[in-house]
Amino acid sequence: MALMLSLLIGLGCRGKKTELTPEVASSDENLFKLGEKYIKKDPERARLYFRQVIDSFPKSFYAQQAKLAIADSYFKKGDEGNMVLAASEYREFIHLYPFSPSAPYAQLQIAMTFFKKTLRPGRDPTKTKQALDEFRLVISSYPLGEEAKQAGEKILQCEEKLAEHTFSIGKLYYTTKAYKGSTARLLELLNNYPNYPKMDRVYFYLGDSYYRWKQIDEAVPYFTKLISDFPKSKYAKKAIKRMKEIEKKKK
Repeated sequence: MALMLSLLIGLGCRGKKTELTPEVASSDENLFKLGEKYIKKDPERARLYFRQVIDSFPKSFYAQQAKLAIADSYFKKGDEGNMVLAASEYREFIHLYPFSPSAPYAQLQIAMTFFKKTLRPGRDPTKTKQALDEFRLVISSYPLGEEAKQAGEKILQCEEKLAEHTFSIGKLYYTTKAYKGSTARLLELLNNYPNYPKMDRVYFYLGDSYYRWKQIDEAVPYFTKLISDFPKSKYAKKAIKRMKEIEKKKK
């Protein structure tokens, strides 16, 4: 009763007509449908109804649906603050209903709250790393669901973003002739992101970093790999030129 009174006061303070008749208030389904009615035009009001479902009928099927609806309502807002709230609600859902069929969805959505805020390569990769961790948790916790498949696709996108970020730093070191730094970064990319789709340029800049660093023997395997695996790449032509120069140096 106290919770119901709290809801009535909350709605009444905003000067809006309440619809909590005894029939509505005593039904988890009716309260949930009332929340659905307002979710688009008045999300705040809808969340009050959804929370009432959770508070009054915690073991109800509609309590689970209400918890997800609250989380989704924050997620749809899309801004930083609401994404934080959405992630918190999804985490609470998993904590409250760990065996729910919707738990994989909630975990996927947690990952998406970070993924939606990932920045382009060259900027702070923190959100991308957080998203990657959360997507991996989808796969490890719920490996058989459709969400695991979706998470796998997003993992590849996250890894590509992180690889691009790493490459941009390596390229910066290369252009500033800090070849020790460029080799370190490019080796990191090679080891951590083997599925990176632009590996031809990684092989070239890694090989050329060693070449310019006068570590010729270290450069040869990367030029060779580039030429054999990416014969039509523009970097392959540059690698062939470098290999000819290396051959002359060794004579």
